[in-house]
Amino acid sequence: MERGRASTRLQLCAWLLAGAMLSLPAASATAGTTSLTAGSSQFEVFFDEVGPPNLQSVLTGWIQRSGEIVSSYYGDFPVPHLEIHVRLAPGGGVKTGTTYGMHGGLIRVVVGREATAAELKEDWVLVHEMIHLALPDTGQEHAWLSEGLATYVEGIARAQSGNRTQEDVWAEQMRSMPKGLPQPDDRGLDRTHTWERTYWDGALFCLVADVKIHQQTKGRFGLQEALRAIARKSGGLSTDWPIERVFTTGDEATGSRTLQELYAEWKEDPITPDLIALWRDLGIERDGDSIRLRDDALLASIRRDIMRPRVSQP
Repeated sequence: MERGRASTRLQLCAWLLAGAMLSLPAASATAGTTSLTAGSSQFEVFFDEVGPPNLQSVLTGWIQRSGEIVSSYYGDFPVPHLEIHVRLAPGGGVKTGTTYGMHGGLIRVVVGREATAAELKEDWVLVHEMIHLALPDTGQEHAWLSEGLATYVEGIARAQSGNRTQEDVWAEQMRSMPKGLPQPDDRGLDRTHTWERTYWDGALFCLVADVKIHQQTKGRFGLQEALRAIARKSGGLSTDWPIERVFTTGDEATGSRTLQELYAEWKEDPITPDLIALWRDLGIERDGDSIRLRDDALLASIRRDIMRPRVSQP
């Protein structure tokens, strides 16, 4: 299961790089279209073929649920209008997805013709892709921020909406974040672009930032409040921003300098946080093949607050 997840995440990155070099045809010659609403955003969904009976209905429910999960995390959906192009392929499940800032927001996904509602309920791909829309384009040098952020936020957003358990999210982080730790001869996040560092060290940066923001603001704010401000003020992926502006905007929303200081520390030099101590302090411990969450741990209140659903913005 983990290998499949890693392989698909790698595909997403490769598709994104390749897609940026291609001009996209207009949405035409589709087998059907439908309109959806998530938050204050309008989705136009284009299907390339009809597929088996009831499949479009199942896919529509999946898209709607994913949009609501992302809307809830950000206080509203990150862009006012989104095009989603769905292409069918053999087999089941979600194959891959790519996100573009053009047309105000465009996502292309490939889904198996035999995909079931149960499979799509467990899907992470579309939520991951929608999260990309909330961050301005900071350039390929900083792909670790885009991919790491989407990797980190996907699990938390789904847990806040009841689509994943907290235990499942923390278990994945405990299992996968060590993959992102620097290897011999690695440099900082801006200088080492392996898959592991891009996705999982990027996600680890986000977790450390989340914990530090909570600590420095005495629990008033977390990374979620910073990301909401970045999405609201930038307009998302269709906008080009220097990474420094992203972090300054997020810090202004929390009244701290956490993101700027952490980036200055991690961008050039390989940083290896003490993950064992971090899991212990957050109250996350292994229990056989699963994990147990301890509420008597030093930072247990921060762990709970990270997973706490926030009130949507007016």
